[in-house]
Amino acid sequence: MECRENCGACCIAPSISSSIKGMPNGKAAGVRCVQLDDKNRCKLFNDKERPSVCGGLKPNKEMCGSNAKEALDYLTRLEKETKPC
Repeated sequence: MECRENCGACCIAPSISSSIKGMPNGKAAGVRCVQLDDKNRCKLFNDKERPSVCGGLKPNKEMCGSNAKEALDYLTRLEKETKPC
């Protein structure tokens, strides 16, 4: 499965604890990554500086759903479920 055009859910919903170009302290869950371009594509996609957590996300039917809202909702739920209380 390929990434959906104009989605960017995987670059918005999850938190990222490692440094990102332009976000030296990482990224909080629900915050748009500064590395998303105007078409919601990752500018670091093939860059060696792309955080490993980002590289671990692979588009699939369950995660991506049938549209960007479903993808964002799924990843937001997943983020909340995996955070320690």
